[in-house]
Amino acid sequence: MTRTELAKRIDHTLLKAEATEKQVQDAVLFAKKEHTATVCLLPCWVPMASEILKDSGVGVCTVVGFPLGANSSLIKAKEAEELYAQGAAELDMVINVGALKSGMVDLVLKDIKAVVDASPARVKVILETCYLTREEIVTACKLSVEAGAAYVKTSTGFGPAGAKVDDVKLMRASVPDNVKVKAAGGIGSYVDALVMIEAGARRIGASRTAAILDEADTAGQG
Repeated sequence: MTRTELAKRIDHTLLKAEATEKQVQDAVLFAKKEHTATVCLLPCWVPMASEILKDSGVGVCTVVGFPLGANSSLIKAKEAEELYAQGAAELDMVINVGALKSGMVDLVLKDIKAVVDASPARVKVILETCYLTREEIVTACKLSVEAGAAYVKTSTGFGPAGAKVDDVKLMRASVPDNVKVKAAGGIGSYVDALVMIEAGARRIGASRTAAILDEADTAGQG
């Protein structure tokens, strides 16, 4: 896969609490230069990123209910509505993990649907797979589909483990073709990215995008 092809699969990500305005600007400009799918940032940076990326073809992605997913559905929906109005085209929301593990599927469905219905933005549902059994992953995928989500996503990157190939395969098998899979968390090399894509991921979340793309160039020369 070429550098350009791979870049179009990546949400270039900077979600560190301590990231400065300059660091965020640099991340946005890098995403614009490389033509990544999106740049994924904390909510406070959406207006700035939207201005820089206007008419660039690179989307602004941000997070909802991040990183724990334990906010009320009302708060998540309001957050989604405001962020879309500020220019976010894609919203990566965290499910209520504790509710899912408690078997409260109606609450989890309502929670996801509240965010999906709050705006026309493309919603990716973060399952935080490191905390879930295989059965819970399947359930979360089915609820995400029922709620109208565009993607299911492995991880926030803040849990004890990130994306795993087996989880990506299970998620791909648990959703219809029109719902896609995003692998994120711990993907730091070109090989990592390719393995996840081969497992069924349509989108990759990565903070080490520059290194990944440089490795793609090297692989293409081999």
